Amino acid sequence: MLDITYPAELPITARRQDLLDAIRDNQVVVVAGETGSGKSTQLPKLCLELARGVDKLIGHTQPRRVAARTIAERVAEELGTELGTTVGYTVRFNDRVGRDTSIKVMTDGILLAELHRDRRLSRYDTIIIDEAHERSLNIDFLLGYLKQLLPRRPDLKVIVTSATIDTARFSEHFDDAPVIEVTGRTFPVETRYRPYGEDDDDRDQVQAVCDAVDELGRAGSGDVLVFLSGEREIRDTADALRKLDRPGTEVLPLYARLSAAEQHRIFEPHKARHIVLATNVAETSLTVPGVRYVVDTGLARISRYSTRLKVQRLPIEPVSQASANQRAGRCGRVAPGICIRLYAEDDFDARPEFTDPEILRTNLASVILAMTNLGLGDVEKFPFLDPPDSRAIRDGVALLEELGAVTPDQAADDRRLTPIGRQLVQLPLDPRMARMVLEAEREGSVREVLVVAAALSIQDPRERPTDKQQAADEMHRRFAVPGSDFLSLVRLWDHLATEQKARSSNQFRKMCRTEFLNYLRVREWQDLHRQLRSAAKRMDITAATGEATADQVHKALLAGLLSHLGMRDKETREFNGARGAKFQIVPSSPLAKKPPPWVMAAELVETNRLWGRMVAGVRPEWAEDLAGHLVKSSYGEPRWDARSGRAVTSERVTLYGLPVVASRTVGFDRVDVDEARDLF
Repeated sequence: MLDITYPAELPITARRQDLLDAIRDNQVVVVAGETGSGKSTQLPKLCLELARGVDKLIGHTQPRRVAARTIAERVAEELGTELGTTVGYTVRFNDRVGRDTSIKVMTDGILLAELHRDRRLSRYDTIIIDEAHERSLNIDFLLGYLKQLLPRRPDLKVIVTSATIDTARFSEHFDDAPVIEVTGRTFPVETRYRPYGEDDDDRDQVQAVCDAVDELGRAGSGDVLVFLSGEREIRDTADALRKLDRPGTEVLPLYARLSAAEQHRIFEPHKARHIVLATNVAETSLTVPGVRYVVDTGLARISRYSTRLKVQRLPIEPVSQASANQRAGRCGRVAPGICIRLYAEDDFDARPEFTDPEILRTNLASVILAMTNLGLGDVEKFPFLDPPDSRAIRDGVALLEELGAVTPDQAADDRRLTPIGRQLVQLPLDPRMARMVLEAEREGSVREVLVVAAALSIQDPRERPTDKQQAADEMHRRFAVPGSDFLSLVRLWDHLATEQKARSSNQFRKMCRTEFLNYLRVREWQDLHRQLRSAAKRMDITAATGEATADQVHKALLAGLLSHLGMRDKETREFNGARGAKFQIVPSSPLAKKPPPWVMAAELVETNRLWGRMVAGVRPEWAEDLAGHLVKSSYGEPRWDARSGRAVTSERVTLYGLPVVASRTVGFDRVDVDEARDLF
């Protein structure tokens, strides 16, 4: 028998009996509490106390791998059992679940993937969806799916945990399920605003963090938690802090790809002052012990679909007020704290209250692709907390049909993935970009297309300050490639690779600034490219040894941009686009002065008019080859061709109204020759 005890200092312990009663008497319970209240580690133990997890598993989902592993280790330690026995965890590439496991901690993506094999989740008697307030696509999928499943599984218990953000929404979603608050007393937190880079302040983010840490060092003892936007920023900041060589101070990074041993160091007892550099994994998923001070850059990587760019991006952008307050709250757990925000107070006041749920900031083509892959049915009928707009759904389906990813003209319930669609879901990219990568394998242009796809998925690293536009243009003009804005990205990439090898990290950063290139975006580009290359390699898509021709690159890119094709109007500077659209090439593109007859554009954006950005000249006949499922043919009057001895006609091939083949002669091969002679 397990000896189940609860730490007296955790706020959740005071609500133990209320929680036991609520879980026993209700199929769904919503538990609200900030990070540090103990909900993630104690709820599975409460379920064990109620004799859950005996014949089936208690499933406990986390948004991130690092949190899943850490929570499993902590619960196993509190129960006095070895990890992999009573308590186990499953994350990508790592499974520590045994035959005797009762509590299985996993990422929400792992549970979602299990729906393929087990639609009733029959291995589980309890599901805990942790950190539901993050409202990722995975979480929204699971909440919608469980709502459908619960009437068919009356024995299944569901516990939804959230920070104290909008918990009424979760209760309402599950037919007014009870909400139990477990938030404990927190200490006051003083907020200080220390913006950088304004007026004569030429400090960058790394220097601003170092200055904030110095200021907090004068405030007293205690650990410091610094929130940064990503792994690359953490490494750069860690290097700078270590060079300061402060006695009695240890700099520790915290992000998902760290080894388990490195992550453990953060949670072990220590005498030295810890400066923990974390992504938003420490915002709500994990409690870093002993934190008295927080430094908040106010930034995070937030996945967002750009309707302007028509791609899914992971831009670094300001966090919402709710996220900023979550971050500040990390330092009010053990004593009064100080939070230094590296931005202005009016900047904070202007931010949105909450982060948009991912379903509302994601390309719905990606959503529909994922739902079709998982067999979750019609998006419009699916019980999302925030249902997407029906027009956005139609646009998403149309795009997937354009890319050849789903069976065309099917009712939503009958929609299936094609072989291309099954490949697209394996690439961590917007479907348009992923389609380019697949075509690049056929064309022998994988190296170049991976570079372009990564670049199109981030903000352009080339900067053009208003007071130095001419100087920036001259610098960037070195990378121009006649006839193709896309190939200029490849030329820039090669330049950066050469320079980075020849310079120190500091010299390379300075070079980027001199050449009007945003260093952080350059590193973001490199990180994403590395991730894409690994994903492609797992699919046996590898770069060819030689350099691809411009045509090989452009044909692959066109596979993802068929509805961004344009034919130049000879009388105007406009291009006739798909479905009657008209656009011009942006003046900053070298192709604007001497536009080719046909172009494709990575993005079509409307300001005072519709503009095509990031363009290249293409051959229209490529579109016929790539879009055989979309093109329409029309025929002229038949005529007899004496030379070939057959009936012929003129054929016109259009794609979205554009004549990709204006006119060509084709034979009436099915018409009997003697019969054809009588016709003319």
